[in-house]
Amino acid sequence: MAWTREDICRVAALELKDGYYCNLGIGMPTKVANYIPDNINVTLQSENGMLGMGPFPLENEVDADIINAGKQTITELPETSYFDSSESFAMIRGGHIDLSILGALQVSEKGDLANWMIPGKMVKGMGGAMDLVAGVKKVLILMEHTAKDGQPKLLKECALPLTGKSVVDTVITELGKFDITSNGVEIKELAPHVTLDEIKAKTEAKILI
Repeated sequence: MAWTREDICRVAALELKDGYYCNLGIGMPTKVANYIPDNINVTLQSENGMLGMGPFPLENEVDADIINAGKQTITELPETSYFDSSESFAMIRGGHIDLSILGALQVSEKGDLANWMIPGKMVKGMGGAMDLVAGVKKVLILMEHTAKDGQPKLLKECALPLTGKSVVDTVITELGKFDITSNGVEIKELAPHVTLDEIKAKTEAKILI
């Protein structure tokens, strides 16, 4: 049985370590904040000038004035601080963010990332992703294993415009957790009842057994 989106976020949260500064992208990555283990202290950053993001809000907790860089409503903590977005980017470009958790349209077996546009269909803007993939110490991608038309999203080469080359370290999909290595994509964990044959059928990138 494939992982749900909540399962993916739960697995991603296990990548966090005590003392980390972590940037969460929009969409599914934002919900990782709800699954941080109780025994570690992590500071979540948004590049629009917020340091100390709280859990993803329940419906009765939504405050339209508290948003991340993607205009997604989030929550704050007692220790949350706000400052100019240029200082947020200084944290990113200065290498002070330990982990960035982002979404993706495509990832190549070399770690290339495409996550900002589909020519002729969608142009959402690169936003801070270009800075994040260049400045953070580790990039973790959360995404569906295949596109809506069933085509693989883990590819030999990305067909869409790139956000960065050789920047992705780990990918988590509904089928499992995968590390990007110099030799190909290494399976680190499979979701329950997911088989190697299913992974091969839905992945174009070179899979290391």
